[in-house]
Amino acid sequence: MSGASTISIMGSTGSIGTSALSVIEHANAEAEEPVFVIDTLAAGANVERLIEQAKQVRPKRVVIADETKRERLNEALSGLDIAVAAGKDEITAAAQRPVDRVLAAIVGIEGLASTLAAIEAGNSVALANKESMVCAGPLLKRLAAQASVAIVPTDSEHNAMFQVMDRREDLERIILTASGGPFRTTPADELKTVTPQRALAHPRWDMGQKISIDSATLFNKGLELIEACYLFDVLEDQIEVVIHPQSIIHSAIAYRDGSVLAQMGVPDMRTPIAHALTWPERRQPTPVEPLDLIALSQLDFEPLDSSKFRSVELSRQAVRAGRGAPTVLNCANEGAVAAFLAGQCGFLDISWAVETALERFLNGPMACQDCDNLESILAVEAEAKRLTGALLEEVACQNEERRA
Repeated sequence: MSGASTISIMGSTGSIGTSALSVIEHANAEAEEPVFVIDTLAAGANVERLIEQAKQVRPKRVVIADETKRERLNEALSGLDIAVAAGKDEITAAAQRPVDRVLAAIVGIEGLASTLAAIEAGNSVALANKESMVCAGPLLKRLAAQASVAIVPTDSEHNAMFQVMDRREDLERIILTASGGPFRTTPADELKTVTPQRALAHPRWDMGQKISIDSATLFNKGLELIEACYLFDVLEDQIEVVIHPQSIIHSAIAYRDGSVLAQMGVPDMRTPIAHALTWPERRQPTPVEPLDLIALSQLDFEPLDSSKFRSVELSRQAVRAGRGAPTVLNCANEGAVAAFLAGQCGFLDISWAVETALERFLNGPMACQDCDNLESILAVEAEAKRLTGALLEEVACQNEERRA
């Protein structure tokens, strides 16, 4: 990249997208000439925030997936020389527009189609949508190699690994850190009464609802483990998950000579986003608070309690099984999290539903299906939704019986 870098943001109204816009505005304000130019902002349904963002940064194009919001978007941006489009197909088309880097930040498997489209169109991708790599890691890596484009890890943990991956051939293990979430010290028998409100209260990070629940169950660590396997071509048993409550070390790489290289920083997504948007050419100033080691004073580490948090072991099982198993794990988790947030199942039902859906899938007729294209992955997704829906219905019926 030379001169101003052209950026498209898929998922601009979410926490990653808004953090990215903060990075972009700060970098442009600090420089004599623009560092970034925004081609496209794409969002799901939050039309008011998209309008606000478009008026502030003046992209060439805005897209909203919810077609019912198109009229409002058109009306609000009339006369601003910003093209407007609506619909999921338009999100995919927007990802194909030639830019220096597409920030893939749409939450869940919903972000897969646009991520694939960006890579196939020859766009380098800053990947903040971990579910895309979980569900289609081998496919994404193959297509990126064919198109000679980079997939730059943007999750804080994977970006940390990426920054300190000195010599891949000398790697001994990856140390994946986890804050432990809001229930790190909560006794296991109290988790059955956890409410969505309690689960959303993360002690370190300010995130969207889905990722906040994933942090509470530690499914975010399970998904990140699978993502790391695919991104860095390592086996799951080469990845150690360590609880680190301060969230200062975002991940580390242990090498065979005894060295451990770690990336550190305050818990702020703007640091990895800034790195991912500009790699490999430069590091831009950000509004992130500098790390004060004296004030910090100490760093704590604890082992993962696998008996209380089943998510990481389930993720290891899924990536070992391969093919459609990681997709099933991801989709079952998405469905169960949505049900929990809606008050339709309990906190512990999330892990139970994922484990049972994964078991039924692996013993079913689709277990051996290859996932070498989008259509086959979507077929596995549909089966995962069917399995998970049936399980959540069982939970709902049991709850009704208890209330009767």
